[in-house]
Amino acid sequence: QVQLVESGGGLVQPGGSLKLSCAASVSISSFSAMAWYRQAPGKQRELVATITDGGSTYYAEYVKGRFTISRDNAKNTWYLQMNSLKPEETAVYYCWGGLPYGMDYWGKGTLVTVSS
Repeated sequence: QVQLVESGGGLVQPGGSLKLSCAASVSISSFSAMAWYRQAPGKQRELVATITDGGSTYYAEYVKGRFTISRDNAKNTWYLQMNSLKPEETAVYYCWGGLPYGMDYWGKGTLVTVSS
């Protein structure tokens, strides 16, 4: 059973930074792609960033230049460095990992609150 566990969420002031982590119970070299999503109160879940097994990255336009997705295969963990955070980015952030052949997994989420 693959488990993904997010950590690193919390309260941060506008303009501040946080780094989220997603620890997998299996080798992340098994994943063909990894990602971060977020869901703000009353809104649909939206894609934030992705990274493939080849190292290619994608960022949603609304975070481009401020957020960075990365991974550490040795630690079976991927990350989301978030800078210049805005109040409207308050949300539960979820990590997602996709295995070949269509199987995918979600973490339970970590809450990020951007407020003064």
